[in-house]
Amino acid sequence: MPTDLSFLPANLLLMYSVYLIGTASPGPSNMSIMAVAIQRGRKPAMVLASGVITGSITWGLLAGFGLATALAMWGNVFVALKLVGGLYLLWLAYRAGRSALTRTQASRKYADSFGVTNRQLYLRGAAMHLTNPKAIFSWAATISVGLPTSPSTHDVLIALSGCFCLGILTFFGYAFLFSTVTAQRAFVGTRRWFEGILAVIYGYAGMRLLLSKLNSGAAPES
Repeated sequence: MPTDLSFLPANLLLMYSVYLIGTASPGPSNMSIMAVAIQRGRKPAMVLASGVITGSITWGLLAGFGLATALAMWGNVFVALKLVGGLYLLWLAYRAGRSALTRTQASRKYADSFGVTNRQLYLRGAAMHLTNPKAIFSWAATISVGLPTSPSTHDVLIALSGCFCLGILTFFGYAFLFSTVTAQRAFVGTRRWFEGILAVIYGYAGMRLLLSKLNSGAAPES
């Protein structure tokens, strides 16, 4: 079926805007990159961000080439993803909350919970994105804004490449910005507040995943 090529250029800007807003807004992945950047420095944060980017690209490819629909119909896969993702986020909430309640500086110990090696940091970042089924529905919404009904492989690759570039700039930008001396100095005086907010965000995201699993099984979330 021929592709409506005029549709793609007219909607790319909107598609990229939707993706950028969703990617740059505070969430578990961004907050984790921020925490590691502040507490462990730029290199570990960049490694964690690389894992998050890998997870995001994986979901993007699945959505762009139609595999998202097939996965969404495989209910047991999404139920398992919601369960694993929700429990993992609640565990992160517990660690952040426990650190926030301590009066002494425990940032280094908390940061180490993300993994003591680059490999572990990378896998943590990838797992955080891959176990969140909401990411694929977000990608599906982004794709639907910028692609015609029957896109060609060329259309899909053009649309995805722009999103991937924005994602890389955003996640690495968080790692770079929050690993600066200014951010680390600010963290010293606001550590408990920061980790408390981190615990709330993790906890909220984790509970939403678990409750959606209980209430709707594999139904897509809004």
